[in-house]
Formats: sequence, C-alpha cells, structure tokens
Amino acid sequence: MVRILLFLTLLISLALGSRAEEYYWEKGETFLMFLERNSLPFSLYYGLDIEDKEMAAEIYAGTKYYLLRGNEGDVRQILIPVGGGELQLHIYKEKDNNFTARFTPAAYQESNRELTFELKVSPYQDIVATTNNALLAHEFVHSFQGSVDFKRLRPGTNFVILYKEKTRLGSQFSNPLIKAAMVDAGGKKDYVFYYEPKSRYYNNDGKEIEGFFLMTPLKYTRISSPFTLKRWHPVLKKYRAHFGIDYAAPTGTQVKAAGDGKVTFVGTMNGYGKTVKIAHEGGYTTLYAHLNGFTKSLKSGKNVKKGELIAYVGSTGVSTGPHLHLGLYKNNQPINPSSVIKVAKSALSGSEKTNFNKYTNSMKEQLNEARERKTLPEAYGSFVYAVDILDDIGS
Repeated sequence: MVRILLFLTLLISLALGSRAEEYYWEKGETFLMFLERNSLPFSLYYGLDIEDKEMAAEIYAGTKYYLLRGNEGDVRQILIPVGGGELQLHIYKEKDNNFTARFTPAAYQESNRELTFELKVSPYQDIVATTNNALLAHEFVHSFQGSVDFKRLRPGTNFVILYKEKTRLGSQFSNPLIKAAMVDAGGKKDYVFYYEPKSRYYNNDGKEIEGFFLMTPLKYTRISSPFTLKRWHPVLKKYRAHFGIDYAAPTGTQVKAAGDGKVTFVGTMNGYGKTVKIAHEGGYTTLYAHLNGFTKSLKSGKNVKKGELIAYVGSTGVSTGPHLHLGLYKNNQPINPSSVIKVAKSALSGSEKTNFNKYTNSMKEQLNEARERKTLPEAYGSFVYAVDILDDIGS
C-alpha cells in the first residue's frame, strides 16, 4: 500500500509540473557532500543507525540516481541505488516539509534462461556476439576456470548454459548466476554446477573448481556480523543489509591482502573510517574498513600480493568496537566474501556428495533438453543500470 500511495503521489506531482532528473554519482563524493550540495539537512545522515551509515558509503562513482523537483526547483524526492542496486536509498519530503531517508528494496524480475551455441572464435566472444551479454560471458569463463582449457577447443564444440538473471525495465540488472553448464568436445563432456548449499562451483565429481579464491585477511576472535544482502527486520520494521563480514579482533591486529591485486583507494570514507580497496582479477574488489592505520608504503596504485601486510585493525568511522569489515564486490555488486574464501576441504563427500549427485543428475537432464531446443535468449542492448523512480519509490 505504501508503494501504491507514493506512486500515485509522484504521478500527481509530475502532473502538476514537477520534473524527474537523472544524475550520476560523482567520483569522490560522499553522502554528506551530496547532502550539502543539494541543500539537504545533515540529519539525514547523522540520523541513520550504524548499519545504514555503512550502506550510505556503498554508493559508488557512476551510479545513476533520480531526483524529483517541484515547480520552484526544490527537491521533493531522491532515489539512489546502493550496494549494486539490491537496495535503494529513498529520500523524500514529508507533508510537514521535513525530509526522511530510508532504505527500500529494488524491484526486479528474475528469470531462468538457457543458451546453446557452437564454438566459432572463443566462448567469451561467441557469447557476447550472440547475446551482447558480457557479464554472462565473463561468468561462464570464470565458472570453468582451471577446469577446461578453452584455447585447446576446436570450432564446432558445443556449449550449453543454464543461468538465472535479474532484469529491470527490459535491461540486465546484475551479474547472472550460472546454475549449470556443459562443454561437449566431440563426445568428451565437461560440466560445472553451482551448488547452492556451498555457494560455489563444482565439477561432475563434486570437486571444487579452482577459480579465484581469497584468504582470510587476519586472525580474528569471532565473526561479529555476517554478510546480509537484503533482509526485512520484523522488529525494527525496516530493511537491513550488511555488505560484508565483520571480524572482531584487538586494535592493532595485522590486516593482510586477501588476494593479489592493485590498491585503488587508501583513505577515509564516511561510515567506514580508514579504508583500503584492492582490485583483483576477474572483476573482484576487496574493501577493508574501520582500520586503525595503514602500512607506510601503502598507496593507491601499488601492487600487492596475497598475504602482504597492508593495515591494522581499528574502530574508525561508525563503529562500536575494534573489528575489520571485509567487503567483496564483483563488477560493483556486493557478494558474500565467504563464497570465495578458500577452505581446506575442496571436495564433497558422504551425504553431501549423495545430495549433490541427485542435484547434478537433474541438471544434466535439463542441459540435454536445452541442447535439443538450441535456445538463443533475446540479445540485450547496451548494459543499463536501471532504476525506475516511478515504479520503485516507497517500495
């Protein structure tokens, strides 16, 4: 009902002459800077709780947001995607002319799709040529990483992909998830399966695909807050999210790079305090927040190795005690760090293997059926990060 009422309110506002404008979040701009630039009260930030202040730091450069102005040019409503777009920060003026800020879920459509094709140039190029979906091509290559050498495959090799994706307004919304895929090279079949209970890719034998992995970046006492992408809190009556894992540890505990990469940010971010960002292969980025300080040699542009000392645990920014907030992003989408942190056990066994075999047998049937259909999904236009202010305000 809230969504419908706000939707109708906005339509009436537009009918009376209000206008909706599109903008892109500027590089280096913080939420406080944004509020000041738009003559909005700082209480919109300081009134947020700890988790919401952290989310306000998740708005990255280039994010498209929408602003609705009244006849006099005054701000009426603002809608800003956060954390890759699963949630959005909705700022709006109440009847008493006071502003309110709250986080709401983004509306999208989720669908299962399939793709069957023969190798012509390379799997990546063929997928892009067929679907104009570079994110799908990237995820497909990553899912088989270390399992199949695509360079040795010959033209005519058959590929089948079953995947799930989200769309908004007819445009791709986030990274697709490959549920299962098959490579058939002259009768020699290789498979990859995404096993939901483990949130990892496995081959036909139940062995984990050797793709991109992270190490736990510190010695910690406990996990004080797990990763939560989007959850309705029944007591607080609001949506909560935590785009990372919090590791409680004493101030000064060494923080090491979770993987090889290049440092892209060293400094202070609202909410996160002293922060480091590192870009890794495959479109991954790690974020280390609430730090007490950095190593003297650490600077933006520096290449670091997995396990290299980069900083120290602290409690800077919005924090209730010393801990490391570790965030992980893939193509700017927050994902659970535990899904790619390497664990000692890399093969399924016992009852887990039995359940896995039942699942893969079902997926193989679906792969074979898809191969017979030879389905080609509708090709996308250019990738669009879409948020519809008319449909989603107050959702």
